[in-house]
Amino acid sequence: MTRPAQGAAARGLFFMGQVMTASVSVRVQGSTANLGSGFDCVGIAVDRAIRVVARRGDSPGPIQMVRRGALEGLDIPPDQDLVYVGFSRACKAAGSEAPQGLTLEVASDIPVARGLGSSAAAVVAGAVAARALLSLALDDAALASLCAEVEGHADNVAPSVWGGAMLVLKGDDRQILFTPLEVHPSLVLTFAIPDFQVSTERARAVLPANVPHRTAVVAAGKSAALVQGLARGDAALLAAGLDDVLHVPYRRALIRGYDDVVAAAKGAGAYGATLSGSGSTLVAVAPVDAAAAVERAMAHVWRALGVTVDTFRLPRPAGRYEVS
Repeated sequence: MTRPAQGAAARGLFFMGQVMTASVSVRVQGSTANLGSGFDCVGIAVDRAIRVVARRGDSPGPIQMVRRGALEGLDIPPDQDLVYVGFSRACKAAGSEAPQGLTLEVASDIPVARGLGSSAAAVVAGAVAARALLSLALDDAALASLCAEVEGHADNVAPSVWGGAMLVLKGDDRQILFTPLEVHPSLVLTFAIPDFQVSTERARAVLPANVPHRTAVVAAGKSAALVQGLARGDAALLAAGLDDVLHVPYRRALIRGYDDVVAAAKGAGAYGATLSGSGSTLVAVAPVDAAAAVERAMAHVWRALGVTVDTFRLPRPAGRYEVS
């Protein structure tokens, strides 16, 4: 067995042929995906995040998990938690095993089941923590692919890995293509998060198995308009690109007040508004000088309907994950 370099040995432990540090801390941002006609292919990192501290104990034992923030009330066994699932799958992908005596401290301000990528961020955080703790030989592309396989939404996973705005596409060989998208500096994304949830399973269940060819043609044009509209800050392209025909028409009924909130956002100066992920959060794209008014208008409509709502603005897409 080759010994680790003296510097590496001083920083951590040697485990199954790899350097393993005593503990690592990672921060992974959430995301807004689908974004109108960017259904299952466009995602943007947001500044709500999950933080994971992973520690290896001095002796073997079961996984210990501490949850805080939005995850505090989560009642599932530690070995089924998505953070640990991401951790263990990263180990498996690199030909290793998750260490015994592992403690995971998890805190999140990403609301659960609100369309802000909480599940994808959890899987990515676990995988990034495993890579850092065990010095696993996985690059970001490999890490993103395995996380997408686990979680099922590559358009949420990609922004949580690389930050920024990302386009994802599955090829015929099942390989996933990841590429960054440009977002014009004049644009602000404004989010309104209601106090009710929409599960991904329920949102998927209302989608049709097939759509007419004509609808697919329109959808393709709108998704191209979305990408160009984001890059150029073009009002007409964004209005077209945010007006989806593939998923929003079927899901809007799941969101109380959807039509009124969207209309209020547009009336206050937004280019358009749509579901964040599969909801319940709504996101509007607006010029900088209208963003505050859009935020107030969206919140006002929901509050008038008796819905408690939280809001925030995203002047620029959030950055990539952080490890310390």
